[in-house]
Amino acid sequence: MPRSNVLAVDDRPENLVAIDSILKDLEIQLFKAFSGQEALEKVIKEEFAMVLLDAHMPEMDGFETARMLRSIKKTQNIPIIFVTAINREEQHIFEGYSSGAVDYMFKPSLASAKRIRHGRTSRKIHSFGG
Repeated sequence: MPRSNVLAVDDRPENLVAIDSILKDLEIQLFKAFSGQEALEKVIKEEFAMVLLDAHMPEMDGFETARMLRSIKKTQNIPIIFVTAINREEQHIFEGYSSGAVDYMFKPSLASAKRIRHGRTSRKIHSFGG
């Protein structure tokens, strides 16, 4: 089965390294972009199953990037999940959903989600194994 392409967009390289580390066990091909502009260039060239997008970036922020993704026919249906550490206020979360996101996660939650997912997978394997 071919791996799904996922695009992670963040202006801070250490955040992209962390996302890569958290998602490394999944059957995905992770692409990285350091800006909204670079993300738009990548989605035109490649097919993506999902975009993980930082909300707070210089020049073109994540909200503008999401709106641009929604305005391009090829990319308008790609699920966008905002992954941010800064924009926790209700108005930012609302703006994320309004700009086309399917979810809005806070960066510490990403690691927690992975632990929960692995726990559920482990339980499923054990329940099928006897």
